[in-house]
This record gives sequence, C-alpha cells and structure tokens, in this order.
Amino acid sequence: MESVSRSNASWKTIDLVYCGLFSTLMMIGANITSFAPFLTVGGVPITLQTFFAVLAGLVLGKKRGAIACTVYMLIGLAGAPVFAKFNGGFSAILSPTFGFIATFILIAYVAGVIVEKYQTRIAFIAAALIATILNYILGTNWMYAAYKLWASAPDEFSYGMAWLWMIPPMPKDFVLAIFAGVFAYRLQKVLKILPVK
Repeated sequence: MESVSRSNASWKTIDLVYCGLFSTLMMIGANITSFAPFLTVGGVPITLQTFFAVLAGLVLGKKRGAIACTVYMLIGLAGAPVFAKFNGGFSAILSPTFGFIATFILIAYVAGVIVEKYQTRIAFIAAALIATILNYILGTNWMYAAYKLWASAPDEFSYGMAWLWMIPPMPKDFVLAIFAGVFAYRLQKVLKILPVK
C-alpha cells in the first residue's frame, strides 16, 4: 500500500511540474514583443502563446493542457505581468485581445481530446491545426466585439478589417502548429504522458 501511495504522489507531482512548465513557457512566449516591438500589427501582438497553448494540449492531454493554460490566465488576471508586453491584472479582461488568452484553455482541451483518441502523427498535426483555427475564430470575434462595444476603434473599423489585422501572424501560427504536431508526436514517444488507446 505504501508503494502505491508513493507512486500516486509522485504522479501528482509530475502533473504539477508539467503544468507549471507549460504555464511558464506561455509567459515567455507572450513577451517576445517586449524585445521586438515591431511584432505588433493592428494592436495585436504576434506572440508564441498560441504555439505553447496548442503544445500543452498535445503533450499533456486535455485535462492537464487546459489546466496549464488556466493557471497561466489566472496568474495574469491576479496581477502578475505575464501577458503580452508584461501586462497583467483583472482589467486585462477588457482588452480586445483577451479573447485569444481565454480561448487557450479551450484549444488545449480540444487538441488533447483529439490526440488522446487518435495517436498518429497525422492526428497530432490535425489537432494542432484545428486548435489554431479555433483560436483565430473565437479570438478575432472577441476582438471585433470589444472594439465595437467598449474599446475605441477607428470609425471605419469593420469585421473584415479585424480579420485583415490577423493575416500577418497567420502564416507563422499555422507553420508553428504543424511543427507543434510533429514535435509533440515525437515527444510522446519519450514522455508517454497520454493514455494509451
């Protein structure tokens, strides 16, 4: 009995380490624009948050991946400067780009659901691409609604313009999604975190 409880305790510790690791990676990925300010288009920072959120779901699975992204979001809302440009605080909810952050939890979960069921290289890549598409759809719609309802936007701002702002980071994010799928598939062979189907 003692060995079993130690094994369970060890597994819980590993879970915490993995979740903490990916939360930290998201913090780092969020602030690349602080060192390269030109990576901002239409008020939208081009970061690696999406990449690490997708990777969290692919590597950790649906529950742990979603938890890692939730921890990251809550740390930022609590006031730690972990969002893009070292921003943080509860007021971040009013930011037009907060929808992308909130969506990280969902896309990590969705990516995890897919790869837990289908553990092939194609499934990992497809999961990463689907998660990235979801992030774009939900995040861009949040941004559009924010600019229309409470954030100041140019008079000529439209739904089409919101999507035009998203075009510059798209190639980078979709290339990174494919890379995340390939990398996570290989990493699973070593870590073996996902349940075997």
